[in-house]
Amino acid sequence: MAELDLEKLSVDPATQELLKKAAAEGIETIFDRAKTMKPCPIGAEGACCRICAQGPCRVPPPKKKEGETEGEKKQRMGLCGATAETIVARNFARMVAAGTAAHSDHARGVAKLFIEVANGRTQGYKIKDVAKLKRVARDWDVAITDGEGDDAKPRTPEAIAQELGPKVLAEFGQQQGEINYVRRAPKKRQEIWRKLDIVPRGVDIEVVELMHRTHMGVDQEYHNLMKQSSRCALADGWGGSMISTDLQDILFGMPVPIAGEINLGVLKEDYVNVVMHGHEPLLPEMLFVASQEPEMIQYAQNKGAKGIQLAGMCCSANEILMRHGIPVAGNYLQQEMAIITGAVDAMVVDVQCEMQALANVAKCYHTKLITTDDRAKMEGATMHIAFDEHHALDVARQVLREAIDNFPNRKAPVMIPSSKTPTVVGFSYETIQYLLGGSIRGSYYTLNDNIINGRVRGVAGVVGCNNCRTTHDSSHLTMIKELLKNDVIVLTTGCSAMAAGKYGLLSPESAAKYCGPGLAEVCETVGIPPVLHMGACVDNSRILMAATACVKAGGLGSDISDLPAAGAAPEWMSEKAIAIGQYFVASGVYTLFGVTWPTTGSELLTDYLFKGIEEELGGKWDFEPDPELAAKKMIAHIDAKRKALGIDKARERVLMDMEMRRTMDAEAAAHEH
Repeated sequence: MAELDLEKLSVDPATQELLKKAAAEGIETIFDRAKTMKPCPIGAEGACCRICAQGPCRVPPPKKKEGETEGEKKQRMGLCGATAETIVARNFARMVAAGTAAHSDHARGVAKLFIEVANGRTQGYKIKDVAKLKRVARDWDVAITDGEGDDAKPRTPEAIAQELGPKVLAEFGQQQGEINYVRRAPKKRQEIWRKLDIVPRGVDIEVVELMHRTHMGVDQEYHNLMKQSSRCALADGWGGSMISTDLQDILFGMPVPIAGEINLGVLKEDYVNVVMHGHEPLLPEMLFVASQEPEMIQYAQNKGAKGIQLAGMCCSANEILMRHGIPVAGNYLQQEMAIITGAVDAMVVDVQCEMQALANVAKCYHTKLITTDDRAKMEGATMHIAFDEHHALDVARQVLREAIDNFPNRKAPVMIPSSKTPTVVGFSYETIQYLLGGSIRGSYYTLNDNIINGRVRGVAGVVGCNNCRTTHDSSHLTMIKELLKNDVIVLTTGCSAMAAGKYGLLSPESAAKYCGPGLAEVCETVGIPPVLHMGACVDNSRILMAATACVKAGGLGSDISDLPAAGAAPEWMSEKAIAIGQYFVASGVYTLFGVTWPTTGSELLTDYLFKGIEEELGGKWDFEPDPELAAKKMIAHIDAKRKALGIDKARERVLMDMEMRRTMDAEAAAHEH
């Protein structure tokens, strides 16, 4: 094993501690592999084409001089004549397609479960949030009453769901028209999409068409490829992901602020530890239910344990944390670390972001690695227990029994780091609205008012993965802290949310420590953290809805692109991140990524994504590996938007009387209609 500089690998003390343990025990981790395996420079630039068997073709960058000869241009082509622009655009587009497919396949599974629950054909599930069911039903033109006027009678939740479910599921296979949730976007944004002909027709058709266009010899014009990339990505953000978020809220409960803990210190040596890793909360919900059953707790105690400790990893962690307060063991780069503690009796995985190397690490300890999704089996896993929604609680019990039976098989030494941090999570866009105005006058105009008067400079979404090519968690923290001290409130999801949580940024007390005076005052008044945990990576759709709510509240322009707001994924690594970024750009958001950028093999395409695309969509991409400089770019963009709105100077605070409030309410209603 290569010698590792721990401080350069991770700023997280728990991860550093377990990397020392891994080195002492001869266990290889992703950090070791990252040091010995260098990324391909041509592939990193997106300039390697392998979509046919005549290649792979590697296209070198252009020479740094004015003008190229025809001979030099030909040297920058693949065998078929594909230019650097075409090759790089195809590779970028395929990332968008794969990321959209991942989120949308997740959503399809939730939609199918929703239909089964509505018809009483599942075990353990029920409709938990009837209020959100009714709101979503209205969006799909599903009646919540039978009859009209005085004769109207409320429909049962099951009856509403039975009509809603098939409509939602049909969105995936729809071949023409427009996806339903486009209607949620500001009217001006809808007009932009229709003018550019990028409104998604359905979810699946956009993925299939984009993959077809990137086949050898099909679409060979980078603007056209980027157009379809936008339409495909919008099918994710305003389609699959938004559907998933809504249906999961209905089935499992809409998140509201709840306390929890995060980091590997949440594991307990004298308990059966089960880590739930992945992105779909369907089985984790039932694992939570089963773990509370007296019979299961007694079974664990009979094996010598005090009880059962569930902990989450990656986005499954976010889902069960914000609904049940189940602690989070860690984010993406900590999955191997959890097993290295020697205390994890079972790691239960479903889909997305699980390293195949987990199987090798698990074999060095007693941990059972259990796969549960037929789409995601893993060579070397201990066993496969297929999830079945019709017997979900029985499956959960079987998984827990496997973990409990393994508790006596632990190998010494067990080492659980002490690091764990309290958090406050569960800020759906509906919850934020309630906190800003209560149940009577809930609206985002309170936030808008504070942006206009200068107490809050703007809003930033900081989201995304970890990447072993940069220091674990460091870029997230550096960026977020820079934003906070400049009075920018932060919305966060995914692994970024966990990074913020580990360092205390998800607690209301952090406002006084990290924020500028204006943001600190607002957070203290409302009683919220300055970094709002909004959920898993599919829940970036909540950020879209929050941005839309700001537009509809009035005073900050007529489109998402008018808002003093920006987005970033400073440690991104997955194709899902590119899909998310593209749907934010297509929704009018300045979106900045760190670590690396996959289109640098084409200066023309990169220039278009960083500049030209803004003229069409109002949003654009940017790249900056230094997180502090990236935050300053975001702040500069926010300031430019403030200036365009005429609110670049702090205004004297005006105490609003009831007449002024009624005027604001009327303006907000006008925007909605």
